[in-house]
Amino acid sequence: MGSLSKSVPGRKKRLSSLPQYSDELDIDRQHKYRVKLMLHEQYDAHQLAQKINQSIANSPTPEEMLQEIAELLGLAFKVDCCCLVTVTNGSTGETITANWCAPKDLDLPQANEILSSDQWEKHELVFASEPPKIEDINSINNTLAIAHGHLPLPIKSVLVIPTRFGGKIDGVVFLIKSQPYEWKDSEKELLRAIESSCAIAFSQVAQIQLIASQKKYVETCALHQSLIQQLTILSRSNLELNQMLQSAIAATAEALEADRGLLISLKYTNPLFRWNRSKENIPKAKARIVGKWSKNLDNIVIEQSESAEDGSYWLKDCGLSRRAFSDSGKAVVINNNSDRRRGDTSGIAPVFALDVLPALLLVPLESQGRVLGFMALQQSVARCWKPAELNMVEMVCAQLSNAIIQNQTLRQVRALVDERTDKLQGSLEVQAKLYERTRQYVKQLAELNELKDEFLSNMSDRLRYPLTNMRMALRNLRQKGIDPERQARYLNILEEECTKEIDLINDLLTLQKLETHQERPQLESIDLNTKIQDITERFKKKLSDKGLEILFELPADSLELQTEIESFERILTELLSNVCKYSEPDTKVELQAEHQISDSTDKISIKIINVGRGISQEEATYIFDKFRRGKGRWTPGTGLGLALVKSYVQHLNGTIAVDSSEIPNSELSKICFTLTLPQFAEETEPPNESN
Repeated sequence: MGSLSKSVPGRKKRLSSLPQYSDELDIDRQHKYRVKLMLHEQYDAHQLAQKINQSIANSPTPEEMLQEIAELLGLAFKVDCCCLVTVTNGSTGETITANWCAPKDLDLPQANEILSSDQWEKHELVFASEPPKIEDINSINNTLAIAHGHLPLPIKSVLVIPTRFGGKIDGVVFLIKSQPYEWKDSEKELLRAIESSCAIAFSQVAQIQLIASQKKYVETCALHQSLIQQLTILSRSNLELNQMLQSAIAATAEALEADRGLLISLKYTNPLFRWNRSKENIPKAKARIVGKWSKNLDNIVIEQSESAEDGSYWLKDCGLSRRAFSDSGKAVVINNNSDRRRGDTSGIAPVFALDVLPALLLVPLESQGRVLGFMALQQSVARCWKPAELNMVEMVCAQLSNAIIQNQTLRQVRALVDERTDKLQGSLEVQAKLYERTRQYVKQLAELNELKDEFLSNMSDRLRYPLTNMRMALRNLRQKGIDPERQARYLNILEEECTKEIDLINDLLTLQKLETHQERPQLESIDLNTKIQDITERFKKKLSDKGLEILFELPADSLELQTEIESFERILTELLSNVCKYSEPDTKVELQAEHQISDSTDKISIKIINVGRGISQEEATYIFDKFRRGKGRWTPGTGLGLALVKSYVQHLNGTIAVDSSEIPNSELSKICFTLTLPQFAEETEPPNESN
């Protein structure tokens, strides 16, 4: 490096531009001239700083900003070259250099030549500010070396000032003369005056680099996170191993923006081989491509390398693979062609095509000391593989190694299970009949136990309540001196509760009979209109007591219906009883009947519509089940009425459904029960059990 010369702060030089006065009486005029000159210099410094600030504010990129400032300083100081170099201070940003040379120097013959080191080491280095600290001298010398690498002129005299921001050097400004030159104090003062503006410019560059670095880091983290998620999803998917490996290499190569990715598996001739690091022998193993991905690289060499023997080669024949195998756990990193000479890379397998893809990252797939294969990422241009990228690839290789081992273990377990299953198949066939019979017995016992529990839980209250009332009535009747009126009332209670108990038991027996026996209905022909009116006549008093009016919509010509009279009457009776219980007082009940033809079959459709509280979709799914009623809004009862209706309807080979629709501007709804029965006997026969 050149010698360092320091400027003496207290040294005063006479300005050559000042006129000489011999008469001491003219001292006052001389002083006024110097003050005017100093004000002019300050004004120039202010203007120059203002132009620098404008460049900082208006330049779109850091490079253009520093280039404009270098040109401003070069023209302002009238130097041959001006060079601005950023100082990174250990940050991740790259050093940026901006050079400006006078147009007259660019036309010199040596302008396009790179000068040797002995042509620029002999120069004078002058500091415009206070001498720098010892630890800052190396930074200044390094920046000067960087600056010289971009200069086309020899360096003879340099005026330098390091700029500081936040107490640290963030850049260096070099004013360069190609001939020996003695720098003036006014030039040093002007350079010191604009030091803060240059420091702001260098700080702006550092901030832009930091933001770009952080943005790149965030993008890289997002890509890596996406890659991890893809690999996690792949490991949990049901894809075959080869499909998973193909997807994994594609995702990894795309995330790291590689031009090509390869997954290579090793198949040892000795499956029980274990690598011994103390020995240098390479096992006999065949390497084969099991997954590959590449960008749209139109290159015949790559295609030929992959197609030659399906991309397979012997491990011992490839120096790169031997190196990755021997240094197990370490990646083979080749940034460009010059890195090939490092390590054992003799006899490189054609599959890597290093002449076309010189940058290579080869990472072994290893599990418990056994190398399973390699992952290779390649670039068509020189590339410096970063530590973060290397860590990411190593993590991916670890996951793929685990997936391969799990797949191999699973296949071994499946093979063992299949073998044992074949051996046990004979004994299982012998025991099959016994097992099936035992299973049927267990199933029947479970069903009986379930029926028992259901019966006890659902019937306990229904049986206990009437019996309790009957017991209370009997106790009161046994009291002495009871008057005839109370005696008659207790007898009525006893009779009513006894009737309820008998009806409940009869309903249970009927329901059980309908559910367990497939008896043919005893069909008779009836007049539909007459039968409906006869049944509704029985509910005339109940309907009138609640203020209900029933409206009939029956066919003008009465329809003939072949059905079982007892079952038909019980269906309508239960539905009308349900209407009387749950209809809103002083409303109308509609009873409609019509003839329908469905699938070339004559059917009778009967609808009973009343107004009341709505039935939710959830309740509609179980309203026909035993002992089930609407939650919190239905009149207490046995819960068997609609269950009996459904059983009778199925007995007659018909269907029943319920629908609830809200009435506008009201809390009430219209509830419609739709009963559909076959009209004639041939459609009424129950299904044959064998069918």
